[in-house]
Amino acid sequence: MKKLIALVLALTLVLSASSAFALTIGFSQIGQESDWRTANTDNVCNAIEEAGWELVYSDGQQKQENQVQALRSFITQGVDYILFTGVVTTGWDEVLKEVNEAEIPLILLDRIPSCVDDIEYAAAFGGDFVEEGKRMVRWLANYLEKEGRGEEEINIVMLEGTTGADAQVGRSEGILAELENHPNMTLVESQTGNFTRAEGQQVMETFLNSIDDIDVLLAQNDDMALGAIEAIKSAGLKPGEDIIIIGCDSVKAAFEAIVAGEMNCTVECTPLYADFLIPTIEGLEAGETYGRDIIHPEEYCYDAEGGIPYTEDGEALSIKAADVIDERVY
Repeated sequence: MKKLIALVLALTLVLSASSAFALTIGFSQIGQESDWRTANTDNVCNAIEEAGWELVYSDGQQKQENQVQALRSFITQGVDYILFTGVVTTGWDEVLKEVNEAEIPLILLDRIPSCVDDIEYAAAFGGDFVEEGKRMVRWLANYLEKEGRGEEEINIVMLEGTTGADAQVGRSEGILAELENHPNMTLVESQTGNFTRAEGQQVMETFLNSIDDIDVLLAQNDDMALGAIEAIKSAGLKPGEDIIIIGCDSVKAAFEAIVAGEMNCTVECTPLYADFLIPTIEGLEAGETYGRDIIHPEEYCYDAEGGIPYTEDGEALSIKAADVIDERVY
């Protein structure tokens, strides 16, 4: 009898501890517009499920109204945490204040809303988009110098991401700011490709048909760069040679294009947030706080040969893509 009572008590304690940590996590994702986004979604969702928590996932399909509806649904369901990545930066003030009023801890992932100073959030994690844009131009300037083209007049076209998205705003800001340091570089045309491979190809076709001399393509993500490569080949040109191609995100497909000689550089923006997210939620459950700083991961640049400086101090050097391609998981 005593053994039975002890067993029941032990089981009760286990169940109590388990239920206390049986969390429900609502995740409002923007959609699946790119290889990067797919990797980000899979990484976050798999980590939540492996932690033994219930996941309530919503794919916004690139529409803000879908995400607003999802956030309000999470409030109604009474989830324990809300993870949020906004398709654009503006227009979230009202619904995120509703999340605050419901006293549901909000964790900002990847893209940070413009109302960030007016809302409460438990933690924030994402790329430094302005710095990523600057790195694209710094790498280009140092590469041109290495190739003996440092003083040459360079015509640049840019494929921008979804207009108003945090990544598009930040990367554009960084690119334009760094270009001011290089008067020999001229941005001759810029247009959104919405972070998709198909639109990247279509817009690059337009550039090639309307602009006589293109030296460099700056693509604000790798998917658009990969689409542009197809347009360049269709025009009878050699991507990576006739036109220098620099992308952003560092997806494995970009590494493959670099190894094939069809792309020159990709600036990293990691989608792998699980190593930040899971310990953060566990810490919040234990009463820890994380302040209002946006946590940026350490990120790199990858190219064909390696050794090209890309930071302001010139100390960080690019890594040869072929040396690490087998380690890439996305």
